[in-house]
Amino acid sequence: MTSGNLRLYSFWRSSAAYRVRIALNLKQLAYEIEPVHLVKDGGQQHTAEYSELNPQEFVPVLMHGNRILRQSTAIMEYLDDTWPEHPLLPAVPRDAQRARAIAQMIACDIHPLNNLRVMKYLESQFGANQAQKDEWMKHWISVGFEALEKVLANNPSTGSFCEGDTPTVADCCLVPQVFNAVRFKVSMKPYPTIKRINDECCGMEEFKNAHPTAQPDAE
Repeated sequence: MTSGNLRLYSFWRSSAAYRVRIALNLKQLAYEIEPVHLVKDGGQQHTAEYSELNPQEFVPVLMHGNRILRQSTAIMEYLDDTWPEHPLLPAVPRDAQRARAIAQMIACDIHPLNNLRVMKYLESQFGANQAQKDEWMKHWISVGFEALEKVLANNPSTGSFCEGDTPTVADCCLVPQVFNAVRFKVSMKPYPTIKRINDECCGMEEFKNAHPTAQPDAE
């Protein structure tokens, strides 16, 4: 589909960038990747050039022509508003609200406690070692997944995916968070519904092509 010159500033292992890559693929939109290494050279997100694009110095940033788009969930909704085909939100408001709520459980309540700047702060201010940082990550992912599993399990609105039988913004957020959970050795056994949905998603080409290891800057 014609996309009007989309360029995604992305880091291969960033959960937020991963969400937007999935969304772009589900929308069947062509885009270019502009890698931003979050560790190398002290973090390329801190350069003056990138800070002009995003004063928060986060990825992703999506450029649509000259328009600068920030914040992954807002970017996904922009894509839906701009290109209505292959919607990322259900047409029924009640269902759309549930998809947004699940997405925000992950993007607003789980992920921010586990991102790179939090890990750096724990280390620099409190002397946390790698084992302690890993335990922090596992704790907050597990707390979030316990609640998320209850929202998803045995709910008539849950289908093949988080909301119904078509991927939504909720699934765009879920899959990157499961990737992080597995990376930090969080057992998925207590979360069978999350695991089932993640497995369903990961069988789709749109999700496979967005996977961190499929990115041009993967290490």
